[in-house]
Formats: sequence, C-alpha cells, structure tokens
Amino acid sequence: MTQRMIEITSPWFLAEETLAIPTDFSAVFGNKNPLALEIGCGIGDFITQLATRQPQRNFIAIDIYNKGCLKTCNRLQQNGLSNVRVIRTEARYLLAQFLTPESLAAVYINCPDPWPKKRHRKRRLVNGEFLLALLRAMRPGADLFFSSDVADYALDVADQLQNLPGFENRMSAPVAFELADYPLSKYMRRFLAQGQPIHFIHHRRRVGDTGHAMPPQPVSRGFRSAWSEHHA
Repeated sequence: MTQRMIEITSPWFLAEETLAIPTDFSAVFGNKNPLALEIGCGIGDFITQLATRQPQRNFIAIDIYNKGCLKTCNRLQQNGLSNVRVIRTEARYLLAQFLTPESLAAVYINCPDPWPKKRHRKRRLVNGEFLLALLRAMRPGADLFFSSDVADYALDVADQLQNLPGFENRMSAPVAFELADYPLSKYMRRFLAQGQPIHFIHHRRRVGDTGHAMPPQPVSRGFRSAWSEHHA
C-alpha cells in the first residue's frame, strides 16, 4: 500500500524543485563557509554530531526517504544548528544538477545499502563512475569518508579508489576498523555493540590533480526515488 508523503515545512529543508540549476549554496547559507555533503543522512544522528563539531562549515544532508529527511530536520532544529540544510534527492542527481565543480570541501557516505546479493551489486551507489562524479564536485584537498558494515563493499570501494589517481589514501591501510574523532551514527553504534565491525575509508582529492574528474552527465531519477515514493 502506498504510504502518504509527509509535507516538510521545516526551514532546514530545501525542496528539490525550488533549487536553481546549479545552486549557489553560499547564498542559501548567507556565507562563504566551506561546503560539505553527507549522502544518506538517515534520521540525522551523524550530521547533527558533525555540524555541532564543525560550526565553521556548511553542510548539505541528503536522503531519498521522506521520513528520514523529516526526522533529520527535527533533530537539527532541536539542536539549534543553522549550518545544515536537508534535501530529499538522489546523490547522482544532486551531483549532476545542483553542485558546481570543486564546490565541496568534504563528502561523507556512511553505511549505504550494500545490496549483498551478487546479482544486485550493480545497484550499489559507490562505483567507479560515481567516484569520478564525486571527484568533479570535490575541490583539491577535499576529504572523502566512506564506511560500511559489509567488508566486501568497503574493500571494493578501497580498490576502486586506489585505481583513481585523483585520490590519495589518508590512512596507513586501505581500510580501517576505527577512525579517530569520527562521529558514530546510531546505526554504527548498534552494529559495534553486536560485535560487528565498521570498515572505514578516508581518501583526499589530490592537490594539483587535473583532468581525472568526469564531466557532468545527464541523470534522470532512478529506481531508488521511484521506490522510495512508496516507502516514505
């Protein structure tokens, strides 16, 4: 049964249809602070911690789920954070439509859907094409953080990053089981409490890198948005 979409009227929420292409986020926030992106904000636990620790940065938090965006807005309001805006959109669509080249100082992707069955793995968000699109949106020196509770997803992402000369690893190993001073979401804490590790990756766009980022490609809303309309 189709679930009713809940209207989000929070001042922390940016409706996708109201955004200019591309969007001037310095005008949205009213300042020129560095801009960071969280892909898949869930209920807002991680981004609330992060934005509290880094008031000198602006953050975009995106998710395809209506209820998650609403809960994130409510959490941000409860904590009085003015440096975050929430958008219900797909990551690939955001990168193609709303972000300008070299506009991001950091990207955070925590425990995305792992699509564990082999026949479904092509649906995983983070692949070589997606990393090139991220590279285009990241400024030189920008950080990319990825985490997963699924080992083979993390190892696959680490391997793809290793083969992209625009990125450099900032850790002593391709994947680590902890990352100093990194906020842990409720989802992560639950897995760790059950004795299941989280796999962390930290790369950076190489300073001086040119020519490796993928030019913007036309992107239409994929199956994730269509599916989420019925699972809001």
